[in-house]
Amino acid sequence: MPACSPRAEGAAALRIGGLQRFTSIDYPGALAAVVFVQGCAWRCVYCHNPQLQGRQPAPGIPHWAEVHDWLRTRRGLLDAVVFSGGEPTLDPALPAALDAVRALGFRTGLHTAGMAPRRLQAVLPSLDWVGLDIKAPLHDGGAQHDRITGVHGAAGAVARSLALLLQSGMAVQLRTTVHPQWISAEELQTLRQELARGGAPDTVVQPGQPPTRPSLAAGLVRH
Repeated sequence: MPACSPRAEGAAALRIGGLQRFTSIDYPGALAAVVFVQGCAWRCVYCHNPQLQGRQPAPGIPHWAEVHDWLRTRRGLLDAVVFSGGEPTLDPALPAALDAVRALGFRTGLHTAGMAPRRLQAVLPSLDWVGLDIKAPLHDGGAQHDRITGVHGAAGAVARSLALLLQSGMAVQLRTTVHPQWISAEELQTLRQELARGGAPDTVVQPGQPPTRPSLAAGLVRH
């Protein structure tokens, strides 16, 4: 079992927005728990967890110490722990939390939109798998990406994050949420051609729906 890193003590500051205690689909080929991290700099039009956009967790959300104690009881039952969000790379305590999870013997996964390539690069040595959201074509000036995220120039950061992941040789899954209102069939084809030219795997298409139902993370606490 990996030794506990000194920086793992800083995991207590992680802003947790929810906990999914079991999933078979969030880390390919593994049984996992998902820790939702509070905070996101984007305002995607199809966001289903808008309450995770701010940094202040809702009342009743467990702190890291509770999550860590629970994970101790899952050793031998779960294979991995995935950090999702929000955007987990924006939380300064993510590196420490990854160290703490590895010290318990779990594989580590990350769901990210790639908005912070330098922060992503810093945690790559502590990760086993990454799921990267690719919102729209990245090399067309990023106009459609800007419309989806509500942030100008966001596509460039995602392109840099994708390059980092491909250079690292890490296991990665690319995912794109598709709805005719947000991304056309032609734009999806453009994105797929971009990825193929860059040697990236094809993106997994996720059907998009307007965010009218309650957030997933909101109901995943203390089950």
